[in-house]
Amino acid sequence: MPDLRVTLGPLTLRNPVLVAAGTVGYGLEFVRALRLERLGALVTKTLTLQPRSGNPPPRLVETPAGMLNAVGLQNVGLEAFLREKWPALRRCDVPVIVSVLGESADELAAMVQRLDAVDGIAGIELNLSCPNLKSSGEWRVASGEEERPRSMSTELITHHSSLVTPRMVAQDPEATFTMVQAARRQTRRALIAKLSPDVTDLAPIATAAERAGADALAVTNTFVGMSIDPVTRRSRLGSMTGGLSGPAIRALAVYRVWYTARTVRIPIIGLGGVVRAEDALEFFLAGASAVAVGTANFANPTAALRIVRGLERYVSRSRIRSLEELRGAVNR
Repeated sequence: MPDLRVTLGPLTLRNPVLVAAGTVGYGLEFVRALRLERLGALVTKTLTLQPRSGNPPPRLVETPAGMLNAVGLQNVGLEAFLREKWPALRRCDVPVIVSVLGESADELAAMVQRLDAVDGIAGIELNLSCPNLKSSGEWRVASGEEERPRSMSTELITHHSSLVTPRMVAQDPEATFTMVQAARRQTRRALIAKLSPDVTDLAPIATAAERAGADALAVTNTFVGMSIDPVTRRSRLGSMTGGLSGPAIRALAVYRVWYTARTVRIPIIGLGGVVRAEDALEFFLAGASAVAVGTANFANPTAALRIVRGLERYVSRSRIRSLEELRGAVNR
């Protein structure tokens, strides 16, 4: 078999194909449909400290060559996950990366510390860029006497009661640095910072995550988008806006990977419309070390395995020693 192994910081994976957070639930839902042991890694649904019920329906809308989602991070909460989901998931022969979102640096640090004490977890993904959560107050990057308000990962700022604009940690280099650093201090496991594409310049944010101690970057999360029904004159989503994903954003995502790879030295996981092995190869050539399959899982639960098989055939035909020879080759 061709050698597809890749390294993401302290984590070595059997191949570079992951399934993206939120697209295969907690992983257990896909056990009968997907040979998890053939994946490079499984990224869980993003967990919050307390359970969340998510956004009002409708939550999913099909778009040309893509999909809008506004699930709102519905999840059982960290402790319920560890109690009810983790024992069975741990028995699956696949590296598990747990995705988390904290409402403050202190809360995120506490969540990461809790996960660090759990045997078997391969890595932790910091969701710094979810575009479809509401907050009743301001998010804070610190605690105690030095506490000060900031726009954090899930605050929605409303202008004139009509225009809703998401604000995220990953849109601010300082907030990104603070959150990643808080998590880094609590674990030696692989730490991945998931960034947002909805910024003017990814370079200072990616650099901030790298300086704060991230082992890898996930580039990128979904783009904020809308879909409006001309008949009802209302948004097709219950929460007005959502995150756009799928092949429609692939070219934008590939560009952001290429641009970010010229800025940082840590590995990059490319996300955005990966459906076939050829799509994954685009991301590798742009500078990614691995890819995560997301929207394609909704259409075909075995999409990630087809991509693994396609990469194996490509490596065999091309007679290259490893996919590392391709990483960033477009610049060479």
